[in-house]
Amino acid sequence: MKNTITILILLFSFFCNSQEANLIYNWNDTSLVGSWAYDNTYNEIWGFEINNHEFAVIGSTAGTHIFDVSNVQNIYETAFIAGAYTGGGVIHRDYHDFDGYLYAVCDEGTSSTLQIIDISNLPYSFNVVYDDNALFNKAHNIFIDTSTSKLYACASNNAMDVYSLANPVLPVLINELNDPTIGHVHDAYVRNDTAYLNCGNDGFRVFDYSNVNSISNQPSLLGSLTSYPDAGYNHSGWLNQSGDIYAMQDENHGYDIKILDLSDLTNISVISLLNSGVDANSMAHNAIIKDNLLYVAYYHDGLRVYDISNPNAPIEVCYYDTYSPNNHISYRGAWGVYPYLSSGNILVSDMQTGLYIFKCDATSNLETEKINEVIFPNPVKNYFSLTDESDGILTIYDLNGKILFQADIDKEQIFNISLNDGLYIYKIKNQKSTTKTGKFIVKND
Repeated sequence: MKNTITILILLFSFFCNSQEANLIYNWNDTSLVGSWAYDNTYNEIWGFEINNHEFAVIGSTAGTHIFDVSNVQNIYETAFIAGAYTGGGVIHRDYHDFDGYLYAVCDEGTSSTLQIIDISNLPYSFNVVYDDNALFNKAHNIFIDTSTSKLYACASNNAMDVYSLANPVLPVLINELNDPTIGHVHDAYVRNDTAYLNCGNDGFRVFDYSNVNSISNQPSLLGSLTSYPDAGYNHSGWLNQSGDIYAMQDENHGYDIKILDLSDLTNISVISLLNSGVDANSMAHNAIIKDNLLYVAYYHDGLRVYDISNPNAPIEVCYYDTYSPNNHISYRGAWGVYPYLSSGNILVSDMQTGLYIFKCDATSNLETEKINEVIFPNPVKNYFSLTDESDGILTIYDLNGKILFQADIDKEQIFNISLNDGLYIYKIKNQKSTTKTGKFIVKND
């Protein structure tokens, strides 16, 4: 019944000292052309370590640039590999390394190829050992599951194709994803044959590829999430080390980053939402989790780093705006981030201004204060109040992302609401475009 309800709502106030990251290096070759579509000269960023050197990889409309970033006093471009397709038509390139090789793809041009570059002797020499379109000529993104030696090519010949890298320089097609509920896979994160797939307008899927050994075999669906707060174009995501938390970005202006609880893949839930707080149209692009930190490349807003040690209450601890124009239209600014170098230096690519290297020594200073642990009166009869909030919009969702209630907030306003027993998510966005999120429980008498 819905007549008398008790609402226990956890409201947190987050206090942290978010620090500006220390800029170590920026490279921008102004002789390179921007894309015709978005005027982006640059795209993806990646990193790797070999021969006791650290390297940064950044894509451009011209091809692939590899920098030796081991000595921050002497950073230099150690290799350049021209793309099979170059110029203003190029928007996307993507990279991943495996077993001493760098794999490079492009998502534009009928003449594009899969390139495999032997990087095992860097910084002294490199060698392009494969440059062909026999397997595919275009792919939007790639991910290599290094534990199983498989390359996942997203939005390539099919929604997603999987290749064996048993011979790293001779990939062999082993599967084509054929799921009628998925138009294409935009990006993937794969670990030990479990594939976490960001499927554009078709939401989020998790598949088991452990028994897929032929094109005719299809992976087993472990879980899916197609309805959730701020559901839009499901763009990309990253899994934490323990495998129970996933950060997910929808590529839509003004949409929040979603933190997912994957501890039960049959019941995936959104446990928190976060954003840069810069503008109502801010948009996260790509993100990577390292330890308890979430590193985000935010269009227009640059690098943003969040402490997610408490995934229910992420807080920003570090930032740097790589894009100075004060607008949030189209797609400009930070594209990708890579935080895995042993030095702790953070690599970021900006679509217009190139390669950045940062140091972020900030640590989180999370203080949670229970502002209203029990809404008064308790038990509540069909109403509750948010006495701490003076303005903004309150939205209440179920765990599937369905909006159940939405209202403007006035100081000491009383809300009438009727809900079934269960756990719910609330989101409060004020006029300054900052957001608070949390969960509350409804328990009927």
